[in-house]
Amino acid sequence: MTDQRQLITEMGGKARTAFSRMAGASDAQKASALLAAARHLRDEQDAILAANRQDMENAQKRGLSDALLDRLMIDANRLEAIAAAVEQVARLPDPVGQIIDRTDRPNGLAMARVRVPLGVIGIIYESRPNVTADAAALALRSGNSVILRGGSEAIATNQAIYKAMIGGVEQAGLPTDAMQLVQTTDREAVGAMLKASGLIDIIIPRGGKSLVKRVQDEARVPVLAHLDGICHTYIGKDADPDKAIAIAVNAKMRRTGVCGAMETLLIDQDYPAPGPLLRALIDAGCEVRGDDMIMELDPRTVSAEPEDWDTEYLAPIVAARMVQGLDEALAHIAEHSSNHTDVIVTEDTTMADEFIRRADSAIVMHNASSQFADGGEFGLGAEIGISTGRLHARGPVALEGLTTYKWVVRGTGQVRP
Repeated sequence: MTDQRQLITEMGGKARTAFSRMAGASDAQKASALLAAARHLRDEQDAILAANRQDMENAQKRGLSDALLDRLMIDANRLEAIAAAVEQVARLPDPVGQIIDRTDRPNGLAMARVRVPLGVIGIIYESRPNVTADAAALALRSGNSVILRGGSEAIATNQAIYKAMIGGVEQAGLPTDAMQLVQTTDREAVGAMLKASGLIDIIIPRGGKSLVKRVQDEARVPVLAHLDGICHTYIGKDADPDKAIAIAVNAKMRRTGVCGAMETLLIDQDYPAPGPLLRALIDAGCEVRGDDMIMELDPRTVSAEPEDWDTEYLAPIVAARMVQGLDEALAHIAEHSSNHTDVIVTEDTTMADEFIRRADSAIVMHNASSQFADGGEFGLGAEIGISTGRLHARGPVALEGLTTYKWVVRGTGQVRP
């Protein structure tokens, strides 16, 4: 057995033992641990920011992209947001023990489906050190154990955040092995986690396409993931021009490096004001790669290549094309969408309802920016990722998404004839 396989085997064993204890943890204990963890994050601000400056300096030397650097960077405001998100998770209702549904059978048996934790969760992620806090908080609040494996570019920041978080767990008297961080940057540790069937119950990757594809290709345990965030905004013919501009510019330019950023803009051929919409995007610093009709509207646009319709830029670039009605817009989305988040902007509620029914994405929006594709904005406190699959959980995965259920049957002595 290699050193990394041994490491993950030992961590998995400890996590499973801790999970058995977490099953008996009270709502008050779990909430108290997270409130204490948030205080520790604030108390350790200087150490966390110093660690992040070290990671940022190393990342710049390695030539990481602006999008990755933006995800990696933590300042005082972002750290406060991380601590506040942990507090918000602490104050959310505990999903464990909730009765999903119940029925009384004719023979007198009472049958209920009751929420229970998933078990031991492995989180593999890149660049975003906030995931260390978000994932740990969500896993602990939902009664799970978690093994965190962040990217090498964020190792110092992750260690500093983890150190602060674990202080809250200790203070509340919960098992510290319920929250573990893989301290090595050896890539073999990732492979060991993916093959840890029987120790890890589910893997959740957060990162670039190559990481997620590797996880999906190599995992021997279930995976909850999305591969790309190719999000579309369709401007219908009856869209309000002011709303269209505000939504499109925000969807692309608020933060270009997030998975909910708009990557493709579809404009109905009968929409009356496409020129001002394109000008607003370009004036905001966005490069527009368009089809022939788009290029006729503004000389600053450039020609789109076939691969542009399938590209997650994570940069101030958008692919744009004119479409002939809702059917053509939906056909384009069906062919090129990653089923993450797709948006329609229109004042025609009938058309909006049809778009919502037919767009096969985890999140579908009407007259709102795709940048709202975030667990915090959904009132979930934080998210562990966006799931674009069809099984178990879809969309922002938060507390409820980290539970499954078991059947509880109560009888009065019934036997089956």
